[in-house]
Amino acid sequence: MTFWKKHWQRGLLLREVQMFNQEHLDKIDRRYFNVIMADDTDVTIQSRNTGHYWYLHCAGYPTEEALVIFHKHKYQHPYHQHGRARTLRQAVKNIQGHDKWQMGGRKNNS
Repeated sequence: MTFWKKHWQRGLLLREVQMFNQEHLDKIDRRYFNVIMADDTDVTIQSRNTGHYWYLHCAGYPTEEALVIFHKHKYQHPYHQHGRARTLRQAVKNIQGHDKWQMGGRKNNS
């Protein structure tokens, strides 16, 4: 690890910025989500229920909603910002709520 990255990460930890650790990542339900990529700042998952893609990014600054949630319906589509969350757990609950709404008879305007 480079000198600057080590000090940057240490600074984030001292400011108590939420970054994903292995404990957080292990709590993602692999039966519900296909985990495409996961590291200490970014998680990309696909809902097995809707097929939608979700990109979760820890913005790296200490605010109440430092996790940004991006969403797309199909692989070829671009992401759009869906919302924010304080924790990975809160983001996952948000996604599951969106899935429930999506599968519950949403009218298709296409």
